[in-house]
Amino acid sequence: MGQSFSVGDRVRLIELPAYVKTAEPMPMLRPPSVLTLGEEGIILGQQPGNYWVVRLERGSFLLEAKYLERV
Repeated sequence: MGQSFSVGDRVRLIELPAYVKTAEPMPMLRPPSVLTLGEEGIILGQQPGNYWVVRLERGSFLLEAKYLERV
């Protein structure tokens, strides 16, 4: 669980959260159905609390490290 990522790392979604928060200037909560299990993206940055900004097919989202694995 102590996995660390770096900006530019490719990651895969290994579990869907109960909801997802967009990484926009005005963040919005979205249902997990906007994401697909196994979807791959790129780390764009880190936020406090072990959250990562990840660019996926449908946009950029704030995701906890526990939902991600390095590809």
